[in-house]
Amino acid sequence: MPRAADPETDSQPVASGEPVAVVELLDHLDKERSLGLLGATGIGVGAIVGGGVLALAGTAFAVTGPSAMLAFALNGVIALLTALTFAEMATSFPESGGTYTFAKKVLPVETAFMVGWVVWFASIVAAMLYALGFGTFAAIFLEQVWLALGSVPQEWMRSHGMVVALAVLATFFYTFGLLRRSGGGGQWETLGKVIVFLVLIIGGVWGLLHTPAATVGERLRPFFTRGGIGLLQAMGYTFIALQGFDLIAAVSGDIKEPRRNLPRALLGSLGIGLAIYLPLLFILATVGVADGSDIASMSQADPEAVVVQAVENYLGRPGLWLILVAALLSMLSALQANLLAASYIALSMARDRNLPGRLRQVDRRTGAPKAAVLTTTATALLTLVLIPDVASAGTVSSLIFLLSFALAHWTSILARRRGGGLEGALRLPWFPLIPVLGGLACLALAVFQGFAVPSAGLLGAAWLALGGALYLLIFSHRARVADAAAKALDPQLMRLRGHNPLVLVPIANPASAESLVTLASAMAPPRTGRVALLYVVKPPQEATDTDLPQQLVYAQQVLAQALTTAFVTDLRPEALTTISPHPWREICRVARDHDCESLLLGVGSLAEARLDSDIGWLLNEVHCDVVLSRIPAGWHLEQTRRVLVPVGGRRDQSRLRARLLGSLSRSLHLEVIYLGIVPSGAAESVSSHLEQEIREMADDEAANFSRVEVVRSDDVSGTVVERAAQVDLVILGLRRAERGRTVFGEIPRRVTEETRSAVLLIGRKG
Repeated sequence: MPRAADPETDSQPVASGEPVAVVELLDHLDKERSLGLLGATGIGVGAIVGGGVLALAGTAFAVTGPSAMLAFALNGVIALLTALTFAEMATSFPESGGTYTFAKKVLPVETAFMVGWVVWFASIVAAMLYALGFGTFAAIFLEQVWLALGSVPQEWMRSHGMVVALAVLATFFYTFGLLRRSGGGGQWETLGKVIVFLVLIIGGVWGLLHTPAATVGERLRPFFTRGGIGLLQAMGYTFIALQGFDLIAAVSGDIKEPRRNLPRALLGSLGIGLAIYLPLLFILATVGVADGSDIASMSQADPEAVVVQAVENYLGRPGLWLILVAALLSMLSALQANLLAASYIALSMARDRNLPGRLRQVDRRTGAPKAAVLTTTATALLTLVLIPDVASAGTVSSLIFLLSFALAHWTSILARRRGGGLEGALRLPWFPLIPVLGGLACLALAVFQGFAVPSAGLLGAAWLALGGALYLLIFSHRARVADAAAKALDPQLMRLRGHNPLVLVPIANPASAESLVTLASAMAPPRTGRVALLYVVKPPQEATDTDLPQQLVYAQQVLAQALTTAFVTDLRPEALTTISPHPWREICRVARDHDCESLLLGVGSLAEARLDSDIGWLLNEVHCDVVLSRIPAGWHLEQTRRVLVPVGGRRDQSRLRARLLGSLSRSLHLEVIYLGIVPSGAAESVSSHLEQEIREMADDEAANFSRVEVVRSDDVSGTVVERAAQVDLVILGLRRAERGRTVFGEIPRRVTEETRSAVLLIGRKG
């Protein structure tokens, strides 16, 4: 079967209607969005407040003493810079996926995959941090209940196996909840823990008022137990405690009025977290310390339970029960928020073909991405086996999130400079000061943490290596095809990625000028794409040759006709006239010198003597995609409605075909028919298998405007000719130019000779 070519995913368009059309689309989608300002803020607060400080405050106090509160404050500054960047990016691109979505807008598809892969893992590790934290505090809770009943606690109650079992139980519980609803949830835990923390802080303030100032000062000395290195270590360990605002961006596709609610939710959730953390840490380091002790030594003795001990010191047994309740609620809400965000990241990546297609499935009744949730949970439970304790989970997740946030700052700089995003989106002042400072701070702290805790860096590197291998072996082809289609349908992506593709159109006949220029206009992305018209004049054979002036006059006529058509279609092409005795070589030279993305040629009959060998030579020599057009008289692109794409299941030319179909569909209401043919005596399984392959291909290339037909016939070329006569345009593939093999083949020859349909023959980059 003929197969269409595979180009680089470049020549894409910038949807002409851009900002207004996108804004109208978002206004329409708002009707289906389910999260308001409170719900969105609740996701951030649920992920930030409580879980991180309770799980990791002991680790921070152990390495730096009372200056742990300064570590949290400095992390707060970094987080604030990052939240501001997220606010700009999320309002510019209010789609689910968070950092991954930002990356795929401005970075190549391969880089965007690695960003998504890292962020997905970071959310998974964070979820397991809070699952382990829940297991730890639940074990302490059970132990205290046992004591209250007058029994002696058993050793197994706080064993590692018990902690892991409780973590798994909590993970399953919230997985079940996420399978039943599309987002949000967990609000009662969030509200409950905030109330409990306020009670703990008020109780601590009461204790401070009754503690001599000299005693408070003494308990804060030495403020730095290990100097600046200890402070940096504490920052690296605990940055994850302020992670959570980014989860709002990860589910922004579900947030109502995103341009208004997203910035408020991002900054509001972070502000609430800091307003609780900093006073609480000060109270723990002062009134939470027993006489004759200090917070650093208490934390070194039992870092995971030090917060419970400190609260019990100033509030007694009631305080102990309060902090345990707050801890359980905090861990559960943070676990739920990270599982939710990780699932949405997996869903977004699957939609871009960067993860298996089944992860794109969304339950029609609940809207929940069930496959993504189950895959995320399975990966999380596997990670739980690899991460031994809470401190290790905090270290790994902090490192990975810092790297992902540094990338988010970088993408925001690229997006702003390339003029991307919606009108009305938040624009940060003093650009690019905020993303530069935030990005450098995130990167510096991540590098320090990678050297300070090599195991965290090794685990992150191993995950990257696994992702790279899976992408190259499994996901790369479909991801690149889907990316080509996305850029063709939404040309703003081309602008955001900084590409300015050029379509070269050699013209030799004025009669073909209009159709070629119209096609070139459709192939070139608006505002970023360029078109160059080329006429090659043969030099005189002898000094007395008088034919050259006539050729030059003819060249002017041809280009004038082409330029007239171009201006009518609102295209502003370049026009080149060159002189060469070898037109095909000259076309190749110009294509190389101008770094063309596509080469569009008009051809007459494929039976011309040298055409097959000339095209074969060109395919081997040129480094751009080649599109040959056979356009019958009276055919107009704007009247095209039905397109036939005969395929055999292979994907050699999928990217170029996706790009071409997407470009044409921007201005045309197309129905693309993918046609597969099997022998009349073939088994049903053969037909079903081919149909499944073609459906996947059509879904990647033209998801919303295609259908698949698989027919039985022993006359393949005759069947294609019969179907071609019923459509407006046929897209066929050029075969590779190999010795002893024609480029065109039987099907293209018969279609061009026996039908009056327009035909495009496409070949991928050589």
